[in-house]
This record gives sequence, C-alpha cells and structure tokens, in this order.
Amino acid sequence: MLKKSKIMMAAALLCLAAVAALAGCGGQDAKQGAGDSARQLSGNITVVGSTAMQPLAEQAAAQFMAKNPNVRIVVQGGGSGTGLTQVSQGAADIGNSDIFAEEKSGIDAAQLTDHQICVVGMAAVVNPAITIDNLTRQQLVDIFTGKTTNWKSVGGPDQKIVLVNRPKASGTRATFKKYALGGAEEAAGIEEDSSGTVRKIIKETPGAIGYLALSYLDGSVKAVNLDGVAPTKENIVTGKYPVWAYMHSYTKGKPDGAVDAFLRYMMSDDVQRTIVPQLGYIPETEMKIVRDASGNVKNK
Repeated sequence: MLKKSKIMMAAALLCLAAVAALAGCGGQDAKQGAGDSARQLSGNITVVGSTAMQPLAEQAAAQFMAKNPNVRIVVQGGGSGTGLTQVSQGAADIGNSDIFAEEKSGIDAAQLTDHQICVVGMAAVVNPAITIDNLTRQQLVDIFTGKTTNWKSVGGPDQKIVLVNRPKASGTRATFKKYALGGAEEAAGIEEDSSGTVRKIIKETPGAIGYLALSYLDGSVKAVNLDGVAPTKENIVTGKYPVWAYMHSYTKGKPDGAVDAFLRYMMSDDVQRTIVPQLGYIPETEMKIVRDASGNVKNK
C-alpha cells in the first residue's frame, strides 16, 4: 500500500513538472511573439537621383526617421539618370527620377518598380533684373539653342544672354527640353549638377536664364510665362501649362522592410497633404490629366 502511494505521488510530481515546463515554454513563446510584433523598423536606406525631388525626399526622410529612430536615410542628388543607374545596379535602394525609366537609354525598366510620388512643374527662370515676363516657345527655343544672344532681341534690356543648363543626366533638363523646347538641342552654357546651384548662379549673374522645378522658386529668381501661360498649379493640373513631370521613386523589384515603409510614408497624408503642397509640388490625385512615358496626355 505504501509502495503504491509513493508511486502515485511520484506520478503526480512528474505531471506537475510537465505542466510547469509547458507553461514556461508557452510564456517564452508569448514573450517572443510580443517582441516580434513590437519590434521597430530598422536599417539603412540610400536615396539617390533627382534634385528636383530632393527637397521633398529630404524633408519626408527627416520626419520618417523621427518616427522610426532605428532607420537611417541618406538622400543624395546627382540627377535622374544617376538615380536610375544606381538603383538598377543595386548601389542605391531608391532612385528618384523626373522621367520614366523607359525614357533613359541603358536602363532595363522591366527590372524596376515605379512609385509615382507627385507632380512638379518646371519653368524658364531669369535673373531678377531682366524685364521679361513672357516668352513664346519659339523665342525660348532661339535663346536656348544660341540663335538669340541678347535680351533686346525679345524686348528686354541690351544685355548678353547667359545660358545656365543642367547636365544631360538631369531629368529636369530632359523634361524642359521635351516639353518647353520641343526637343531642340541646347547650346553650350554654364552647366551645373544641382538645382540649388543653378538658382544661385541665375540670381547672381546678369543676363542669366535657366530652368528650375517650381519647388526651387523662392523669390530670388523670376519664372517666365510660356506663350502667355503662367507656370502655376492651376494651369498644370488642367493641362494648360505643359512643362511638368511626375516625381518617381524607383526600386529594383518590389521593396520590403524599411524601404517599403518609407515609400508608403511618402504616399501618406503626412506627406501628401502637408509637405508636398508646402514645397511647391502637386499631389498626383489633384491632376485632371495623365501623361505616359511617350508624352501623350489624356483626361483622367
């Protein structure tokens, strides 16, 4: 009888031990699961490309990193061509571009995923001392191809025209050439990588003319109307003013992790309803027209 009682007690102790072990494992699993769900985003993101888009990318990145302190985002310029090349080669996580990847020679667009962030207008801009508010398309072509070399030829002061261009890798240059100059090849002039530097040169150089994204207009240079149409948001969204481009963020394949989260943040209300309009960009949802990679425009 005593022997039987000891056996039953041992069995009971073994059962209790087993239950405790299972409970311990369950608790450990629960804690591990809670840790996974609460884990913050982390990682490094490199963004390269369009300087027209750079102010937006920088401000959105700053806000995103404030919300996600374990993520570090580095935003660099270099032009749309550089952005597309580096993201294609895997040297950057995101390649920002003012042009469709299909428009850039040497880029396999099929490897890239397009994230259209917003729209930006672009305009011819002049030194503030130039008393010109409007140019016809032909006058603009003649100026940028070097045929017209003095402002007095188009009703301005007796002042030599100084051209300020972006490099050929620039999406702003490609957009301006395609939609403002009708594809005409620009004459040689001062050439600068950065939109900010272009603005500074035009501001400080008598007789200077160049082109900038509207996001860079701060009152230090003067935007010029094209064929009597002002480069305003209202004229862009309705298709009256033709010199504008989509702002693309390209990734190689579909993004994941912190890169995916950042691109989703770029499309969030925090960015689209606040930063985008504040910096002079246009939310794509407000456009009444759409444009494809060939430049064809149709109503939404």
